[in-house]
Amino acid sequence: MKNLTTLLLLFASIISFSQGLTGNELLEKAIQFHDPNNNWSTFKGNLFVTMETPKNSDRKSNIKINLPKELFSVVAIRDSIITEFILDKGACSFSLNADKNPSEETKKKYNLNCERVKMLKDYYTYLYGLPMKLKDKGTIIDQKVAKKTFQGKEYLVLKVTYSKEVGKDTWYFYFDPKSYAMEVYQFFKDESRNDGEYILLSGLETINDIKMPKSRGWYYNKNSKYLGTDILSTEDQ
Repeated sequence: MKNLTTLLLLFASIISFSQGLTGNELLEKAIQFHDPNNNWSTFKGNLFVTMETPKNSDRKSNIKINLPKELFSVVAIRDSIITEFILDKGACSFSLNADKNPSEETKKKYNLNCERVKMLKDYYTYLYGLPMKLKDKGTIIDQKVAKKTFQGKEYLVLKVTYSKEVGKDTWYFYFDPKSYAMEVYQFFKDESRNDGEYILLSGLETINDIKMPKSRGWYYNKNSKYLGTDILSTEDQ
């Protein structure tokens, strides 16, 4: 009976602790799961990503990220088109099928410009740097952790907004209540209109001792319409 009482008290303390987590505490636990050795801040490596969408052929991307050297590049192949974008210490360059000086018409058709290079760098480093990127300057962590059930599973949910200089979207990150693994996230531009998208994460790929989601499925919030899936690999497919 004494042992049973001890176990019940321990269980109650665990439940109480999980309910009492602040936003920052939940974030730290999630980072401890995904990046236990704090390797993201000095990340350098290659990500091979295959993007599957319902009405297009697959796009295969070789993404190189070297944070210490401020170097980012992505070579993407879809059908017979090969695009390359490079951002090296703020200096951008791009090419189409190895042509580094495409015509103005070609640049417009294929969206070849420095704004796109910077957007791709921000996009890939943000999504594959999560949840560690939530410690970046301008990120506002809601200290109230919610419990929500999403597609039949209960999660600890972190609400994140950003300073006006960084962004206007509202994000929600869903973590497994036992392992603190990130399994879902969603964003809204205007939450009252239920716009934006949610992303289902499955599987893990370990790169530089960082556990990254292997598969990311994208869906509209308003009607759950499927948009596509990104599949991460440690080697070119």
